[in-house]
Amino acid sequence: MTDLTLDTARKILDVALAKAIEKKTKPMAIFVLDARGCIKASVAQDGTSLMRGEVAHGKAYGSLAMGIGSRAIFKRANEQPFFVGAVNTLAQGSLIPVPGGVLIKDDSGHVVGAVGISGDTSENDEECAIAGIEAAGLKADAG
Repeated sequence: MTDLTLDTARKILDVALAKAIEKKTKPMAIFVLDARGCIKASVAQDGTSLMRGEVAHGKAYGSLAMGIGSRAIFKRANEQPFFVGAVNTLAQGSLIPVPGGVLIKDDSGHVVGAVGISGDTSENDEECAIAGIEAAGLKADAG
């Protein structure tokens, strides 16, 4: 299993940010967490709203906590709202069940971290996260 290095986390963040700039998204907050859920790198563009960072972190954290990308958590929340609500209660409200949280996997399929992005549409958030992960030579699992 590969550990997520700071250099790799910064590459993911830089490419995700560049993708957001290229797409002319609204201001983004981006968090890269390692497999333990610890912050490896984060950034908030100028003009992000007050809770963007917490939402971005919650998307990544939820993906790690549930072991699936936040798109799958969103689907599950629609199908089993009481279950996802209960898990979020256990997570003390830290889980954000909408797309934009993407697991980072190594070549063997092991989870080495997650990216969470918030600021624009969930689809744009997710697209930027995937771009960063793939540019770092890793596999993205959005759910």
